Amino acid sequence: MEDTEDFVGQGPHPVDNDVFKEPMKKRRRSDRDQRFRAFPSVEQSALKEYEKLESRTRRVLSNTYQKLIQSVFLDDSIPNGVKYLMLLALIEKPSLDPIYIGLFGSTGAGKSSLINAIIQQAMFLPVSGESICTSCIVQVSSGCCEQYEAKIHLLSDQEWKEELKNLTKLLHRTEELDREEADAWDRDDAVEEAIWKLQMFYGNGAERKNYEELLRAKPKGKIPTSRIITLKAEEAGELSVKLDPYIRTQRRDLDGESAETQIWPLIKHVEVTLPKSELIPEGVVLVDIPGTGDFNSKRDEMWKKTIDKCSVIWVISDIERVSGGRAHEDLLNESIRACQRGFCRDVALVVTKTDKLHLPEYLRERKVGNRAISSQREAVLERNEMIKLQRNRILKEKLKRKLPADSKVLEASDLVYTVSAQEYWQQALLTEEETEIPRLRGSIRKRLLDKKRMMVTKYVTEAFGLLLLTDSFNCTENLPNEYLHMSGLRRFVEEKIQLLEKAIDQCFAHIEQPLQEGVQNARTSYRRILGACLVRSRGNQGFHQTLKAVCLKNGIYASRTLARIDLNEAITQPIYDQIDPVFGGIFRTGKPTDSTLLPHIEAFKNSLQEKMMEIGVRNGWKYDSYKKSFLIQEISAILGGLEDYILRKKRRIYESLTTSVQNDLKPCYEEAAQIAGKKACERMKDVIRRGVDRQVAERMFERAQERMQHQFQQLKNGITEKVKGSIATMLTLASSQGDGLYKELADVQSEYKEMEKLHRSLREVAENAVLRRGMQDFLLRMSPSKTAPPKA
Repeated sequence: MEDTEDFVGQGPHPVDNDVFKEPMKKRRRSDRDQRFRAFPSVEQSALKEYEKLESRTRRVLSNTYQKLIQSVFLDDSIPNGVKYLMLLALIEKPSLDPIYIGLFGSTGAGKSSLINAIIQQAMFLPVSGESICTSCIVQVSSGCCEQYEAKIHLLSDQEWKEELKNLTKLLHRTEELDREEADAWDRDDAVEEAIWKLQMFYGNGAERKNYEELLRAKPKGKIPTSRIITLKAEEAGELSVKLDPYIRTQRRDLDGESAETQIWPLIKHVEVTLPKSELIPEGVVLVDIPGTGDFNSKRDEMWKKTIDKCSVIWVISDIERVSGGRAHEDLLNESIRACQRGFCRDVALVVTKTDKLHLPEYLRERKVGNRAISSQREAVLERNEMIKLQRNRILKEKLKRKLPADSKVLEASDLVYTVSAQEYWQQALLTEEETEIPRLRGSIRKRLLDKKRMMVTKYVTEAFGLLLLTDSFNCTENLPNEYLHMSGLRRFVEEKIQLLEKAIDQCFAHIEQPLQEGVQNARTSYRRILGACLVRSRGNQGFHQTLKAVCLKNGIYASRTLARIDLNEAITQPIYDQIDPVFGGIFRTGKPTDSTLLPHIEAFKNSLQEKMMEIGVRNGWKYDSYKKSFLIQEISAILGGLEDYILRKKRRIYESLTTSVQNDLKPCYEEAAQIAGKKACERMKDVIRRGVDRQVAERMFERAQERMQHQFQQLKNGITEKVKGSIATMLTLASSQGDGLYKELADVQSEYKEMEKLHRSLREVAENAVLRRGMQDFLLRMSPSKTAPPKA
């Protein structure tokens, strides 16, 4: 509220009329048609109707805003209510937030090949068999640009200095080692990666220099001051060639590397924008996410945040690795954690390279019925269907153990896709539909269409509520006992807020017992878990400096080649195993229960709206029906906005356990990181073990429990404060006793009438969409199925 008062209080404010002008209708229609090229005609029609509703609503609000500005900007004593109206008109932005779809997979799983197939550009992102190709987070989206464009974001100078300091610490030997220890040190994965980065950036011999010497050294490559490199091209292939050196993992035996590869260690992430696409709708961002994170703190933080902002996560695993392995399980677990702590609502397993099958071996091991298999194609289709059934069952069971039983993700019909990017291009064995690339595109379009419908519905409804009250400002008829109505309403709201606080307390109380049980489990199992984390199958060989890297990063080590190590997460996992179903239940949507937060807020909203209707009917708000409608609409807007606030806080609450443990163990990690010389690896392990034992004895897990409970309490306080403040302002605005609000303002009757028509149109648009979808489904059922590709 303060920000808006400062803005309005500056006096006459120049209005940029160009902001509100619409382009010529022909141009606007052409642009809209281009934006929807990725959709079939049925979905295009629905999107165009929603787009038209949004555009017309924006125009109405713009006209209203200009009239209000022109009528009040010369007045030094602008009523708070008018400022509130301006605030609503300015903050409600019609643009759709991007939908992030994360492709999350390990080395060689086929993430880049899958993106290439989805965007219909065969070799756009680098692909190369089993080796690591894409070395950083790459975002691919389509936009309004005419060219293909890429932005390579680099680490800042401070971020690189932090990494440089840690890299030189890894390579620093304070004592001479015997031959066996020296050989093990040289074979250490963390050491190899540190040497490689320094040589790539500064040249051969850089690994022998200390931190201060490297700060004075000149990098081999040219670094732009903006820390962003922008590439543009007319054709996809041209941009691909330019982009390749920046995002392809560089070979460590490469000689004569290019200027682009010399700054490769600085690259943080890459954003690629395609021109308007017939396959990927504007507003969707495909994100190629490496499977393990990164040694650099900033890149690793971005890795986690990127996973958490994805509303959909596809776990990518090739057909030969999908049946097991630690890497695959780690990816699934991280994706499920994203459902708990982030914005993710859908998780699916995408099995790649499903055209690969050795027919004689498959026929020998086949156990499915007695139907004869006469071709490679039949075997591939049968095997793929079996994989779907098996992995769908396994994934559902895993999700049920971690998420509430009625989670929406468990209702999804498509939890597993079997795709083949190679067959999508060649179609030697499978049709285009059988490669399931079109199915993935269809799921993308459906999500965008659903989100657009929800956004426009909410936007138009809130705009209508705003216009309802704005138009009532010039109404001169007010009931004499209105003040009594509003006073009674305020008392009712205060009582309901107290009940809401109690309901939230009861909801959060459900986590206490699982937390206590989880803490007990963690106390009894932490030594076993820690011991497993500190042991490698080949002993200490190649693990010395990797363990040091773990300590330098406070218990976490992420490399491009090894499985992620997180000691803090590992020893708190017994707590998460115990609380996960309850935690997910607290933040889910769906049927109301004592342990579910959002339905309590929904019930609070319904009780207030029912009270508004009751007061309106009992007291005959004949002339002030605008006011009743505004109050009902505005309550929906206020409480609907709480969901985003709760989701943002959810991540901090969920991670509070590992954050607490990491903070408590920081002194022991720092002590271990200083150890060097003979038997350093065993000495570091001893320091870590003793440090953890000491902290557990001093109630480390209990402190983590208390900190999570404190975070829940802070969330409750934040919810009630926001509700109290927003509803108090709303009631003041609707009351004629509010600080001189009912002064004469510009006439917005015409805008109100138009907004009323738009609000009525919402239902018509929704009904039309249902009818079109039904007709489309009918035609699809009646159409003949596509046959197999012709034999060569």
